[in-house]
Amino acid sequence: MTQQSVASPQPGATSDKLDAAVLKVAGVVVLGAIMAILDVTVVSVALPTFQSEFDASYARVAWTMTGYTLALATVIPLSGWAANRFGTKRLYMIALALFTIGSGLCATADTISELIAYRVLQGLGGGMLMPIGMTIMTRAAGPHRIGRLMAVLGIPMLLGPIGGPILGGWLIDVASWHWIFLINLPIGLLALVYAQLALPKDAPEPSESFDFLGMLMLSPGLALFLYGVSTLPEVGTFADSEVWVPMLIGAALVVSFVCYSFKPRHPLLDLRLFRNRRLAVASVTMFVFIVAFMGAGLLFPSYFLQVRGESTLHAGLLIAPQGIGAMVTMPIAGTLADRVPVGRTVPFALVLIAAGFFTFTQVGPETSYLLICGSLFVMGLGMGGTMMPIMTSALRTLTGPEVARGSTLLNIIQQIGGSVGAAVMSVILTNELNGSRPIPGLAGPNGEPVTEAGLAIAAQRQPELAQQVPDPTLIERGLAFAADSFATTFWVAFVLVLLTFVPAAFLPRRRERSRSHDDQPGSQSGEPSTPVVVH
Repeated sequence: MTQQSVASPQPGATSDKLDAAVLKVAGVVVLGAIMAILDVTVVSVALPTFQSEFDASYARVAWTMTGYTLALATVIPLSGWAANRFGTKRLYMIALALFTIGSGLCATADTISELIAYRVLQGLGGGMLMPIGMTIMTRAAGPHRIGRLMAVLGIPMLLGPIGGPILGGWLIDVASWHWIFLINLPIGLLALVYAQLALPKDAPEPSESFDFLGMLMLSPGLALFLYGVSTLPEVGTFADSEVWVPMLIGAALVVSFVCYSFKPRHPLLDLRLFRNRRLAVASVTMFVFIVAFMGAGLLFPSYFLQVRGESTLHAGLLIAPQGIGAMVTMPIAGTLADRVPVGRTVPFALVLIAAGFFTFTQVGPETSYLLICGSLFVMGLGMGGTMMPIMTSALRTLTGPEVARGSTLLNIIQQIGGSVGAAVMSVILTNELNGSRPIPGLAGPNGEPVTEAGLAIAAQRQPELAQQVPDPTLIERGLAFAADSFATTFWVAFVLVLLTFVPAAFLPRRRERSRSHDDQPGSQSGEPSTPVVVH
């Protein structure tokens, strides 16, 4: 990629201040990031609505999240090659257009399968927004201002957990679920115009070959494996071919990818980087944490909606303390990441997350909202001090040519962790809910048995159903069972958070000199020195 496409600091510049030119470019990147990140959190409150609208299980509708994050993981490694091939400005605008078109199509979906397919299309655009935006921003700011850069790009990450659920809940309550996607259309058009005016032109240039074979093994392999896992609650046994066949094929593709990826000169994922101890430790810590935190995080709105009977807007408001907590600590963590070894800060942040998570292992149908919201706030404090320091520390040990590959690796691990977390936690919850006792003589519209938990959850959304039930204790037992199902799922997530302490104990406790300055971005390899950002 051309090095003169965006103004960059003069050699030897030491100022950490982001000037007006950098902030102008940052405005474009932040706007695109807000779209992509908001769309994850907006949809989180809509999953129960999708269940009722499309008459699907929770494990099935969770694929609107799993498919989206798998699509992100697919295009992240493609972004660097495509940016060289087509230019960063052109590719960024293509990603914006693809995301906006995908949003419009999502609003037209008539079946859950269509919605999942359109979410994948939307994710293909959203997955390129952050890596290409980060490439543009890193060139503008320079490697010595990565900490300040992370603070600026933390804005959409703070707005997402706070504003996304509230916005999604409000739109569903006052209009319909379609509007959580339609709202992206005007924002996307505005971002396209802004990008055309604000981003400087850059010329495409020859780039290294792209590992399409690796991509054709990794992405379908993960999708097939997770599809088999998510089908388990519907068929009830691993022996069913709809479960074990895709799982087996998917696992074979992923294993083949791992073996193959050490052979190409420029693999899809440079697994050789795991020889760097700090990067390996950071990757394991991040993956286990993401599976637990992101997977269980999808269930918070569902608990408020299905067990407590709250409206989608109220569910969004009740989740906001988590984002507020992250807002408090994320800027502090971004500054400390440049000064204090992460091995001295991250364990304290994980303690906060574990303490907050424990409350959810005890939830019932009448647990105090003060306790729940306080726990979400504490978890947010921990979240804000966890991810950014871990990844920034890992990238700091890489040389200039390695940073882009390390950034891609960490980004994909993060997205895969989110996909695995969404699939696994939704499967556990669905399986637990399926264990509820059927109500004799009562069947659903398709002849399926109606369980006590299913009836109680439906009655929370349609109070008139409760009045038609001759035995009121059925609703009480059903809600208690549903709450226990959520608590069991949260126990799994809590144990995973505790396991995160094991790799976190090996994070560096001494400050080490950054090696990202050893080679200027693209000086030898033509690869941008691009930091990673939570998406």
